[in-house]
Amino acid sequence: MSKTVTAPAFDTIQLKPELLATLKSLDFTSMTDIQAQSLPTIIEGKDVIGQAKTGSGKTAAFSLGILQNLDVKRFRVQALVLCPTRELADQVAKEIRTLARGIHNIKVLTLCGGTPMSPQISSLEHGAHILVGTPGRIEDHLNKDRIDLSELNTLVLDEADRMLEMGFQSAMDAVIEAAPTERQTLLFSATFESNVEKVANRFLRNPIKVKVESNHEASSINQAFYEIADNDERLAATELLLMKHQAKSAVVFCNTKKETQLVADDLYDLGFDVAALHGDLEQRDRDQVLSQFSNGSRTVLVATDVAARGLDIKDLELVINYQLAHDTEVHIHRIGRTGRAGQKGLAASLVGPNDGYKIGLIEDYLDRTISYSDLPNDSVLQNPVVKAEMRTIRINGGKKQKIRPGDILGALTSNDSISGDDIGKINMFSMYSYVAVNKSIAKKAAKQLEEGKLKGKKFRAWLLR
Repeated sequence: MSKTVTAPAFDTIQLKPELLATLKSLDFTSMTDIQAQSLPTIIEGKDVIGQAKTGSGKTAAFSLGILQNLDVKRFRVQALVLCPTRELADQVAKEIRTLARGIHNIKVLTLCGGTPMSPQISSLEHGAHILVGTPGRIEDHLNKDRIDLSELNTLVLDEADRMLEMGFQSAMDAVIEAAPTERQTLLFSATFESNVEKVANRFLRNPIKVKVESNHEASSINQAFYEIADNDERLAATELLLMKHQAKSAVVFCNTKKETQLVADDLYDLGFDVAALHGDLEQRDRDQVLSQFSNGSRTVLVATDVAARGLDIKDLELVINYQLAHDTEVHIHRIGRTGRAGQKGLAASLVGPNDGYKIGLIEDYLDRTISYSDLPNDSVLQNPVVKAEMRTIRINGGKKQKIRPGDILGALTSNDSISGDDIGKINMFSMYSYVAVNKSIAKKAAKQLEEGKLKGKKFRAWLLR
């Protein structure tokens, strides 16, 4: 069920007087949308799913809930906030401390990978009320019995989608399972896709879902159909569409493995950061291609339907049907890849002279007559080719070597020369791993992993082309 409330002032809800005084001193009077929708429910002690992006005020919402529920006289861990990166954990801890400054003797401890273990061990020995950290490092401390969660009453999963993207699923599970079953769980995420929903279904009890609507309209897919005279026009039309829409993430669907590879090769020659996905690829190569596309190291994926089955890419802006699918259901499945999570998507279909029967089936399904759009003119070719913002590093070590995403994140951020914000999705496999890093620090990151150690051992690491 969902709950929507207008944005009242903070003093209209039952917050501790010292919290209200602090909010007033900070000139925080009216609540943001996410605070108005979630904070009263959080104070009631119910589980909450909050769908909101960074900058929405969600941190203050769960921080006030934690502080409202805290018994400062009991010097035990009563709240735990899990974050995807050290930078976010530091920001969250700072905000909690700021909001708690009217309450004396509250101790907030930050526990993140990429920082020395010894000071953290020492701090834990002295106790804390609130822990904020990354899943891998929290799990490490739990495994060594350095953290006692027996009196935990509030667990927060902040930016849950990002933690899952970065490969923290197993560490999150371990930490959550170590927490008492009788607790309040608050999950905040910018998106609420299937992987986040599974976590919510497993670990939250009858949660109230609140959502801050984005400025754009609800999820919609704009379909456009373009007539082409013959096969030779397909590649030119595809290039025009890619150049016009400047998509950072696009899938081009072909009907055969051979066509898929040919189109990918042609687009590569035109300067696109492209990869091919088809049935002739070995599983290892398929894993690599999907990792690179999903983590932003490739902007265009050319794929067959069979190879793309199960493909779930967030923020896919454009689908191009290089060839119409043989089956209407497959067509609908293809275009449904875009326009997810409240985003607007575009599906462009190239229609040849022999596609009349397929178009008829699509018209029957849509219950409307299809009208054709004009292809962009050649002036769009003056636009720059959209290049990938990320690069992928491959590491020849994975789950079988007990490597976890937190180990990779820690190795990259250990000396503070690389920020966690420059590190993207981490994909773990049995014998190898992939980590996306911003192009600007890609060589430095690869060198750091190649020369450094994971789990006390050296592993070969290199940048993929």
